[in-house]
Parts: sequence; C-alpha cells; structure tokens
Amino acid sequence: MSATASLTAKRLKLRHYLLIGALMIAAAAAILLWMGRNPICTCGTIKLWVGETNSSDNSQHIADWYTLSHIIHGFLFYGLLWLVARRTPIGARLLIAILIEASWEIFENTDMVINRYREATIALGYVGDSVLNSVSDILFMVIGFFFAARAPIWLTVVLAIFFELLAAWVIRDNLTLNVLMLLYPLDAVKAWQGAM
Repeated sequence: MSATASLTAKRLKLRHYLLIGALMIAAAAAILLWMGRNPICTCGTIKLWVGETNSSDNSQHIADWYTLSHIIHGFLFYGLLWLVARRTPIGARLLIAILIEASWEIFENTDMVINRYREATIALGYVGDSVLNSVSDILFMVIGFFFAARAPIWLTVVLAIFFELLAAWVIRDNLTLNVLMLLYPLDAVKAWQGAM
C-alpha cells in the first residue's frame, strides 16, 4: 500500500469515527429531549455567549463561563485515555470521551443532580441545561480533546490552569470547585462563592 493510500485509509477511518461521534451526540440530544429538557432557552433566543452566571440564560445558550470546564474535560479525557489506551486509535478514544461527556450531560440534567446543584452550590436557581447547551458542552469537550492531541503537554497544562484561575477569578467557580462542591460541599467555599 502506498503512503497516499495509507493516508486516505486513515482519513476515512477518522471520518467514520467522527460520524459515529456525531450520531452519539445526536442520541444524547434525543435522550435529553425525551427527558423533557428544553431544546433552547425558554427566552426563545440563541446567544453565542452568556457571561452572567446568576441569570436564567446561564447554561441555556452555546457558551458560558462553564464552557471552560468542558474544554478541560477534553484535555483530561485525552490525557487519561492516552495513558491507559495509547495503542487504541485516536478516533476510538474520542468516542470513549464523547460517551463519557454525553453520559455526564444526561446525568447532570436529572432531577437528582439538578437538586444537588441547588442544595450544595451557589446555583440556587439552576434548572438544568438546554439541549443546545448540552450539545455545545460536548462539542467543546471534543475541541479540548483535539487540542490536547495536537498541542505540547506543557501548553495544555498551562491552558487548563489558566482556565481554572480565570473562571475562579471572574465567577468564583470552576471545574475543581464544581466537583468539590458536588461531592463534599464546604460552607466556607459556598460563602466565598456567594459573596459576588
């Protein structure tokens, strides 16, 4: 097989993985709709960015401050899957990452998790994500995954730290604090987050 034919075969293979990934994301969207999630914000508009976390628009549009966490998910999934399954084709590892992220988006939008966010975090009025936001979160994870696959490790780590510090500074929340407050809520952290 010539080098060109081999490259074409790899591209076709990656296209197949991407098609399967798109179908997985569509299936997650269908499940979220079946669960009763709103397709888009109930305000009836679609915004590219929402910077206000204490509003009914948060987690309803394409991107918000929590988008940074989903990009970091992509970094983490790429790194972990590289460690445990580096001989597995990158397309297959991407599908595993999409499965994990899509499963989280579905689980995150159950009444149990929505109520947990309301009880344990500063997200008192959280009503769950719109389907648009959940799909966007998965796609941002994919962007993070591909970035980590191409960028030097040091750059990915620096960017993840920067995203965490930026979100903590601007909205007093980030991936680390979100996980902490969901699993082991601390009153001092909740008070600090609520002092915005």
